[in-house]
Amino acid sequence: MSNLVTIDPERILAPIDHNLFGGFAEHLGRCIYGGIYEPSSPHADEDGLRRDVLKALKRLGLPVIRYPGGNFVSGYRWRDGVGPSEERQARMDLAWHDLEPNTFGTNEFVGFCRKLGSEPYLAVNCGDGDMREARDWLEYCNGTKDTALVKLRKQHGYQAPHGVKYWGIGNEVDGPWQIGFKTPEEYARAYTEYAKVMKWTDPSIKLLAAAVSLWDKSFVERVQLLMEHAAYTTPFTRQNLIDYIAIHWYVGNNRERGFADNDFASYMAISERFENLLSATEGIIRAMSTALRLKHDIPIAVDEWNVWYRVGNEGKLEEIYNLEDALVVAMHFNAFIRHAKTVKMANIAQIVNVIAPIYTRPDGLVLQTTFYPFEIYRQTCGSAALDVHWSGDTFSTPEFTGLRTLDVSATLDAPAKRLAVYLVNRTETKASETSVELTRGRFAGPAKAFIVNGSDIKAQNTFATPDQVGVREQTLIAAGQSFTITLEPHSFTALVFDLA
Repeated sequence: MSNLVTIDPERILAPIDHNLFGGFAEHLGRCIYGGIYEPSSPHADEDGLRRDVLKALKRLGLPVIRYPGGNFVSGYRWRDGVGPSEERQARMDLAWHDLEPNTFGTNEFVGFCRKLGSEPYLAVNCGDGDMREARDWLEYCNGTKDTALVKLRKQHGYQAPHGVKYWGIGNEVDGPWQIGFKTPEEYARAYTEYAKVMKWTDPSIKLLAAAVSLWDKSFVERVQLLMEHAAYTTPFTRQNLIDYIAIHWYVGNNRERGFADNDFASYMAISERFENLLSATEGIIRAMSTALRLKHDIPIAVDEWNVWYRVGNEGKLEEIYNLEDALVVAMHFNAFIRHAKTVKMANIAQIVNVIAPIYTRPDGLVLQTTFYPFEIYRQTCGSAALDVHWSGDTFSTPEFTGLRTLDVSATLDAPAKRLAVYLVNRTETKASETSVELTRGRFAGPAKAFIVNGSDIKAQNTFATPDQVGVREQTLIAAGQSFTITLEPHSFTALVFDLA
């Protein structure tokens, strides 16, 4: 049996917000120190930032980067990380049981983002912190009036405001592991009060509510109460206080099927989890929006996501990825594109060393397998998500029956008349003949194929073997309304077509 992907370029699901390709950097392990920032490295620039890391991150084109946590932020004091570095004091970090020197802080992070052309996204302490501390940080970063905090920023060498647009209130407050864990009611109340003073301080900012990470039975109530308290304008708030509902998930840390028993098919079926979590969150937001008669949309931000199951804190989360992990990363992006109407931001956690696509040591770096699908999506994704129909071969697992072998999404760049089709072939040993058919329009000239694959599903990129998994480019002939290709087993393929 072959596979058929049917596309009508005029069946647009939604515009795509390229914040789907965001990143996350936490004070954890070697993400900051020894990754982004390493003054002693031969690769360090004048600010102590690693040039080789910057070069690699620029290939990913991260539009937004979240910082400084993560669990870390629930015990963080932003004032510890500003001012002359020699005057900054080290603190004990209870989230990861490590010593935080505070030599890298707010201004260094904003400078790092500016070098990358990324928007900084700061999460405030809603754990053992308070709303005064949060709004003070905002005023320090964005203030323009001649206040004490603005004078302090200028004293630190930053005359112009940083203009930080995105602010998250807390992190994973639904988790008992978190400093300052809160019940649904407690967080809804805290979020509302934090949001009020922050929007009053700078009405232009966008606020993200830390809704769900544990996915226990309380997650419906958490979203519901957040929206009841903060999602609509009242005479007292004068503004909509929730700009995004933020959710987290990691593939593997809940021990889904496919990990302990090394079951490739079950691992590939993890796409069903993404669909369930996104659809459930969309449904709650839609129901509450109807009940509250909201006149504005509240999008979703998946502001922590990744594969994480091999190492824990004892290994500083330095996961070495293989080819099948790269396929799961590609399936994440397919899900985000298929849900583009609601998902308007996503941040891979994290960007360097800590469960990351880039892995460093002082003298160099290696690009992990997961780097390559990320780079391909970022470079080829159009401005609109398309409503794609596909059929063909299926596979089954102990949990699911009749799943489609291909995981598919597609985007359109209308001004450039360019179609991108993304295909994850979830077979371990068989090639998959696949046809892409247009219901209107036609292909115009050569097509580009970008293929991520390796010798087998366990292939890894390491310093000893840095090129086991990479990208191969092919130029193919595409004409008329139908195009056929044979997809390699265990592969991710992006097809980019010009349209007449």
